[in-house]
Amino acid sequence: MIITEDTNVSAIVAENPRAAAVFERYGIDFCCRGNRPLGDVSRERGVAMADLMDALSSGDAAAGGPVPRFTTWSLPLLVDYIVENHHAWVRRATPILLEHTRKLAKVHGPKHPELVEIAAQFQILAEDLELHMLKEEQVLFPYMKELQEAAGRRPASSGLGSAGGPIAMMMQEHEQAGGEMAGIRTLARDFAVPEDGCATYRACFQELRDFEQDLHEHVHLENNVLFPRALEIESGNWR
Repeated sequence: MIITEDTNVSAIVAENPRAAAVFERYGIDFCCRGNRPLGDVSRERGVAMADLMDALSSGDAAAGGPVPRFTTWSLPLLVDYIVENHHAWVRRATPILLEHTRKLAKVHGPKHPELVEIAAQFQILAEDLELHMLKEEQVLFPYMKELQEAAGRRPASSGLGSAGGPIAMMMQEHEQAGGEMAGIRTLARDFAVPEDGCATYRACFQELRDFEQDLHEHVHLENNVLFPRALEIESGNWR
């Protein structure tokens, strides 16, 4: 891919998932608001275009072996990957983070009252994500898995008339979850551990950082790869 100032951030990450690490480092949204030109986000974040281009052509974005070419995967393969990796990650990480955020709020809350709010906000985020994932797994994803083989027929396993409405709702919920996670980051002062922070404090903030990173990659893969692909296939089937 030839990257210019006019290349959308989401397209860069869709082509090379390792580029996500570069955008994370510069605080650039590549998931919910990734459909923006690289030049625009570089000016918005106050990052020199040359520095971004250098980072995208070297380091994390270029290191290592082959990367998954998600844009070439079938809908069933994409859906299974998302459920088995990102949905599974959320369900593994959530109980641990609920325990750790509550513990920090109880032990360190008197000196750091923001921890009480972080625990409360993560509880809301966890509940929202679980309901969101269930809706995808029970309704939208089964419909999508049949789309590729539909050959002009509407998938019979779902009552959906079209994927458009549910996708719009899922994207709205992605935006909400991203905002909730951003609020936690703000409360945690970018996950900076204070001098009196214990080992659990450090572990919890690193876990929150990892959770946010996975959420960004999760949302990007759905918003910018899976959903557009499903709508394209659906449109082609019934054109």
